[in-house]
Amino acid sequence: MSRRLLTLAPIAAAVLMATPAWAAEHQHDHTGHDHGQHDHSSHDPAPEHAENGPKAQAFNLDISLTLEGIYHNRFSGEQHAPAGFGHGGHADHGHDDHGHEGHAHALDDGFNLGHSEVVVQGSTPYLNGTAVISLSEDDVTLEEAYLSTQQLPANLMLKAGKFLSDVGDINSRHPHTWDFVERPLVNQHILGEHGLLDTGMQLTWAPVANLQVGTELFQGEGEGFSQFSEGGYEARESGPRVSTLFAKFQPDIGSGKTLNLGASAGYNRQFVRVDDHGHHAHSAEGDNWFAGLDARYQRDGGQPGIQGDWQLGGEYFYTQRNLREHVEHDHHFHSRDAYTEQQDGAYLETTYGIAPRWEMGLRTEALGMSNRVMGTHPTAIVSEDVSWRHSGQVTWRLRDTMFLRAQVTQEDYASEEESWVGMLQFNATFGGHAGHDH
Repeated sequence: MSRRLLTLAPIAAAVLMATPAWAAEHQHDHTGHDHGQHDHSSHDPAPEHAENGPKAQAFNLDISLTLEGIYHNRFSGEQHAPAGFGHGGHADHGHDDHGHEGHAHALDDGFNLGHSEVVVQGSTPYLNGTAVISLSEDDVTLEEAYLSTQQLPANLMLKAGKFLSDVGDINSRHPHTWDFVERPLVNQHILGEHGLLDTGMQLTWAPVANLQVGTELFQGEGEGFSQFSEGGYEARESGPRVSTLFAKFQPDIGSGKTLNLGASAGYNRQFVRVDDHGHHAHSAEGDNWFAGLDARYQRDGGQPGIQGDWQLGGEYFYTQRNLREHVEHDHHFHSRDAYTEQQDGAYLETTYGIAPRWEMGLRTEALGMSNRVMGTHPTAIVSEDVSWRHSGQVTWRLRDTMFLRAQVTQEDYASEEESWVGMLQFNATFGGHAGHDH
């Protein structure tokens, strides 16, 4: 009961803050709201810092708190993993209801605390430092912790620590900046249930104002794309084991409109997946790579708040794994044949501001248009069908940093019965860095 009361608290607070008296005292203009597309690395210091003189400006510290509650109801069908993506299970961090051993973040029917976090960011004229602490009912986790430079020559920037990769569009964004409750299937099941998140270094270069290219080296201790299951035939090699490349381009298309285009690729030199069947186990080991394209168009409606604002975005990722099977019996491994797995996925989403503080959104997702994976007993490459997911949402943005969202999702996974899910999400960010985007 106490957990449910904790979940209801932010929703009750939202109702109080939405009253006319509160709204009059805390008037906030939504003009120019960009659906969370802010870059935290270019955050301007809070006004109070600017008033304390040059000495005080040498170091700034911002702290923000994001709290979330989600009501989840699967009112038709049962939960399943998309066809061909069930090896080891998958679960999104507080935003999916597919179970995963070792993770207790799946959404239960009823009240859930969702994804809450504390962000601490410090800045000097030369360095930015960011720490993201994830809060759940069961533990406190240091999700990200990294330094980034401010004044390298030739428009270079270096980032080092644990951070979300900048490949694609949504991977580097945290849940409170998403336009739908769940992480897209393609991002979750190809890159990782928390996205591509790892410890390493990133170097970016901006040769011109509207173009950025970058590369990353990661240790290779993440999930999904950089999976390394213990108990396989190979010993873990020294890192870094994962590398990425990405490019982001924003052509000039006129006032009040933006178009962001991106391309990315990644390589993991040691992928290990173990399927344990009790009296024996199958280990698939080798390397893998991915390539992706993303695009997002945004238009400012020129009306109060978000009314008339429109955006359309999507991503596509393809991955290939070159694997050799090793079968374990009585603690002895026997090497078998080599196989190539191929999988891909995409999503397309759009939102439109129907009133100064209200928006509607639609998203359609396809996972496994190319879906060739290893099956066992006997081991062979199996072609699986496409899994689909369709979602519709209505969002009430009380302020720039608070929203209440209702969403209905249809899951039409291959070889499984159709399923329907309803969700109600409240999310609020407080603090000096409340407008950040990771």
